[in-house]
Parts: sequence; C-alpha cells; structure tokens
Amino acid sequence: MKITFKLFASLTDYLPPQARGDNQIAVDVTPGATITQVIEPYGLPHKLVHLVLVNGVYIPPEQRTTRALVEGDVLAIWPPIAGG
Repeated sequence: MKITFKLFASLTDYLPPQARGDNQIAVDVTPGATITQVIEPYGLPHKLVHLVLVNGVYIPPEQRTTRALVEGDVLAIWPPIAGG
C-alpha cells in the first residue's frame, strides 16, 4: 500500500536526494505497518522525531509503535524547534 512520508526542517536530509525539494516521498509499506516501522529504515534519530502527525492529527509517542497506517495516509514529522 502507498502512503506519503513527509519530513520537515533538518529532517529532510534523511530523505532520498530526489525527494528533498518537496520534502516528501511516496512510500510502499506493508499493510498494517506502524509509524515506527515506516520511520526506522530512514535512520531518524529518536530524539529528532518530535511532532508526528498522521493526516494532520497528532500521534503521541506512546502510540507510534502501535498506530497502523492505511492506504493514502500522510505521515509528517518535525524535529524539535528552538527559537526565541
């Protein structure tokens, strides 16, 4: 099944080079794949996986290993943002 995987800010460096301009990539995943299973192959440091949204809905850390994705989902991830 296909989902859209989006990474923002410094995390775009973990996408394949051809996907960095749009900060997203279409990904084939196994039906029932969890958020964690989708993230793992990209090597994102756990401490940088801060804000996780599926179809615009926040997914808390304790649900990321069990929340299964479905066809057409959009998984978006932001790192912690500092500023002032």
